[in-house]
Amino acid sequence: MSVVTRLVALGGSWGGITAMQTILRDLDLPDDAALVAVLHRQPIRSALADVLVRGSAYPVEEAEDKAPLRPGTVYIAPPDYHLLVEPAWLSLSTEEPVKYSRPSIDVMLESAAEAFAHRLVAVIVTGASDDGTAGARAVHRRGGTVIVQDPKSAEQAVMPRSVVEAGVADRIAPLHELAATIGLAVRSRPGPGHE
Repeated sequence: MSVVTRLVALGGSWGGITAMQTILRDLDLPDDAALVAVLHRQPIRSALADVLVRGSAYPVEEAEDKAPLRPGTVYIAPPDYHLLVEPAWLSLSTEEPVKYSRPSIDVMLESAAEAFAHRLVAVIVTGASDDGTAGARAVHRRGGTVIVQDPKSAEQAVMPRSVVEAGVADRIAPLHELAATIGLAVRSRPGPGHE
C-alpha cells in the first residue's frame, strides 16, 4: 500500500465550495500526495463530496474516523466534526467548536503541521472569519508552505486577508492560478526517499 508523504490541507468558508471546485478541476498532484479540506458548512449531512468530485481528477470522500490516508485522494471534513490529521490516517473529534466552527480550519492545520511539517502545503481560500490564521502560523513555524487566495479574487476576503496580515503567507495567487501554484509548491516539498 502506498503512503502519503506530502499533503495539501485546504481551508475555506463562505464561497469555499466554488473555490475548491475551481482548484480540483485543474489540480495536478504527485503520486504520493493527498488533500484534506475543511469547508465551513451547516451541521447536516450533505452530498458535498458528490458535488466536488464532478470535474475532479481525484476521488473525493467524506473523512471517516481512523481512515487511512491514501495518495491521490481528497478528503472533506464531515459536518460538525473536527478533522485531525495523523501521519498515516485521519481522526474525527466532537471537541468544542473553535471560533464558533466545527470543523475548524485551525484544528485541521495545526494537526497537519504536527504530522507533516515541511512536507505540508496549506491553502486558505475565501471565507468570512479568521479561522485558519492560527493554523497557518503553525504550518509556517513547522516549515510548511502557506498559500493564500488573493483577497481581491475571494468572494469573502476576511479569511485570506487575515493570513496575509499575519505575515505567514508564502505565496498569494488569484483563484484561477491556485491549482498550478499548489502543484508547484507540493512538488517542491521532499517526496519519498528525499528527506
